[in-house]
Formats: sequence, C-alpha cells, structure tokens
Amino acid sequence: MLTDPEVHASTPRQATTNLSGRLGTGAIVFMVIAAAAPLTVVGGNVPLAIAGGPGAGAPVGFALASLILLVFAVGFVTMTPHVPQAGAFYAYATRGLGDRVGVGTAAVALVAYTAIQVGVYGYLGWAVNDVLHTFGGPSLPWWVWALAALSIVAFLGYRHIDLSSKVLGVALVLEIAVVLVLDAGIFTRGGAHGVNSESFTPHAALSGPLGVAVLFAITGFIGFEATAVFRDEARDPERTIPRATYLAVLIIGGFYTLSCWALVLAAGTDDAPAVAQKTLDGQGNMLMDTAQAYVGTALRDVMQVLLLSSLFACVLSFHNVIARYTFTLARKDLLPARLGVVHPRHHSPSVSSVVQTVTALVLVVCCAVAGLDPLVGVFGSMAGVATVGMILLMLITSIAVVVFFARDARLAAGRVWQTRIAPVLAVAGLLTALWLVFSNFTLVTGVGVGASVVLAVIPFLALVAGLIRGDRGARKRV
Repeated sequence: MLTDPEVHASTPRQATTNLSGRLGTGAIVFMVIAAAAPLTVVGGNVPLAIAGGPGAGAPVGFALASLILLVFAVGFVTMTPHVPQAGAFYAYATRGLGDRVGVGTAAVALVAYTAIQVGVYGYLGWAVNDVLHTFGGPSLPWWVWALAALSIVAFLGYRHIDLSSKVLGVALVLEIAVVLVLDAGIFTRGGAHGVNSESFTPHAALSGPLGVAVLFAITGFIGFEATAVFRDEARDPERTIPRATYLAVLIIGGFYTLSCWALVLAAGTDDAPAVAQKTLDGQGNMLMDTAQAYVGTALRDVMQVLLLSSLFACVLSFHNVIARYTFTLARKDLLPARLGVVHPRHHSPSVSSVVQTVTALVLVVCCAVAGLDPLVGVFGSMAGVATVGMILLMLITSIAVVVFFARDARLAAGRVWQTRIAPVLAVAGLLTALWLVFSNFTLVTGVGVGASVVLAVIPFLALVAGLIRGDRGARKRV
C-alpha cells in the first residue's frame, strides 16, 4: 500500500483544489485507446467474431460497431460544451435527465469499469504465466502476477496524470505498431489466396450471425467515452474532448476492421472460421500463429510480450477513469468528501486512487481465494458485466442528449442532425446492440445460462440502487 503523509492532511485548501493538467488531444486519445487494449482485442475478440459470427464477413461487424459509436459520438460531442464538469456519462445524464438518473448512471459506470478492470487483471495474470512458460520460465498462480501489476498501477495512478499518459502512450504505440507490421506483411504477401474484398460483400457479411461480430466489436470499444472524464486535466476542453472522442472511435474502429480483415486474408476466406475455432478450442492461437507464418518467430515473440503491456495499459487506464469518477461524485456530495481530495504535489485524486486500489485488491483476492479460472471465471464473467453496463450507459446518455436539446430549442437551432437525428439513431442502434448482447451473452461470459443471467442483471441493479440513492439525496436537499 502506498503511503504519503501529505495525502492524509485534509485542509480546506485541498478540499477546494481542482485537478489540473495540460493533456492535449493526443495524450487523451492515447489513454482512451489504451483502455480498449487493441492488441488484446485483435488476439481475442477477432477470433471470437470470426468463429461465432459470419466467418470471413466478420470485418463488417467491426465496421458497423464503429458506425454505431460514431453516431453516438455526434450527440455526445454536441452536448459537451454544455457539460462544464468531468464525469463523462454521469455528468451528461445529470445534465439531461436530472440528478436521480445521473446518480444511477454513475453507479452503473463504477460497476462496469470496476468489473472490466478486475477481469483484465485475471487475463493479465494468465498471460504473464503463459509467456513465461513459453520461454521456459517458472509457472506461478495467475494472481501473483495480477497483484504485482496492481502495485505498479497503484504507484502510477497516485501520481500526476501526465506520468500515466506517458506510460500509456509508449505501450500503445508499440502494440499498435507490431500489429500494423503484421497487417503489412499479410497484405504484402497477399494472404493465403491473394488480397480481395470478399469480406465486405453482402454474401460474406450475411453468411453467419453478423450480430455476434458486432457484439464482440462493441466489447472492444469499452472505455472510449473516457475522453470526457479527463475534462479538468485537458489543455482546452471545449476543443480537446470532441477531437479526442472522434479520433478515438475512428482509430480504434479502423484498426480493428483492418486487422480483422488481414487475419481473414491470412487464413483464407474459406478457412478463416476453422482457424479461429482452433483458437477457441485451445488448439492454436490465430494471432500468434499468423505472426509466426508471415513475419517470423522474432516478431511473434515480441507480440507476446507486448500483449502484456497492452493488458497493463488497459488496467492503468481504467484505474485512472474509476478514480476520477469517484472524485467527481465526492465533489457532488454523493460519496464521502474525503474522496474529493486533490494531492497538493501530484495534483491527482490521490485518495480516490488509493480507494480504487484497495477495491481492486479485495476483488482480485476474492477471485483467487474462490479458485476462479483467470480467463473464464474472472475475465469472461467480468467482461460480460462490463459490456452490458457500457451499452446501458451509452443508451442513457443518448436519451439525455435528446431530452436536453428538446428542452431548449435555441441550443438546437440549425443543428437538427447533431441534436435530434443522430441521438435518436444512436438510441436505436444501442437498443439493437443490447438485444444482441442478451441473445449471445453466454458467448461473452463463457459460463452457463443461469450464471450469465445473474451477471447481466448486475448493471441494472446498480442503476436501481443509484436511482434510490439519488432520490434520497434529492429529498434531503428539499
């Protein structure tokens, strides 16, 4: 546990100090894309989308998911100048739908982000052990490596946000670069049967359940809206946040679609589903085997190591997001005021960061004591909770955008697309996505129907609990 005498000295000055920083568009984009863990998604979600979805047409699923999130981003960004506080979904829901719904949204966000962070700790612990085993190293329980990573995250999260952004930036550049090198190798050599656009034809896209591909694509975008969480630490929030949001969606979506297409070409459009299925059956690794075949053993080994940095960058980014959510809620008197303290030297939400570390520590230890499998029991189940939670959050936010601009016609004047059409389309798209998630939920969680139902209900229970808490708070203010 980190200790610092300065953080325990609560003074009026600390209580009123705000977070500060000079984060530009690039730094925020780095942190948001790092939370998406692009290398992890290409190695995990892409084979799932190919094997369980339309096979060679899986890239269309990633393109459609990108389109849904771009449409969502239109209303999200248009409302940004009217939300002068950090807090992302919580702040937008509060502004558009009132305090009660805002508190409910915050509760869902905390549950969703905490769940995915704990899930990734499980994945990271397994991945470290797997890489060490590959190189002849010792085999230790997954939670040993998870706790080691947690301690480093605690150190970085406690410091100024600029330190985290630099660490995430380096990790992100490396992991994206290595996948792009692989993509280039596949396209240069022509894949298994030559470069073609068959993946994007209606025949390929509809050859299987396209919704499954969309589902796993959306799961890979978790955390992209965190651009708004860093509002107080952005150099110029009114311009930086909208730019970072659009760039994050475009870069993530383009990267996923391109890499999925490349892996399909590498295996061959007819053979891609069978190759992806071997990954799910534990008889191979679509990404690593493709790297071995197209760019050699050395780059494959580098990719295995960078998978670890990808997962680490992911948990660090989620740590920062959760800490800032609790910080914002404390400033609104919805959580203990102590969580709203800013460190006098690091200018970070230090107390919230420490509490977040303790929360993650307790949950990881509980998973370890319960003997859960790090991939299915920890990562799969927690990713399921987070996916439902994130779609629910975006759905509430889109409704908030519609209501907010409908209340004041002057703000919507001359911007029908941004304030009416796009948000309504986003609601329709997200409702469809939520239906796809529920229809294929056992594919995400990797557990039985009964356990999956329990996991799917958790975000809704958090919403109800938040609504009740918000209602009590409103009565007290009256």
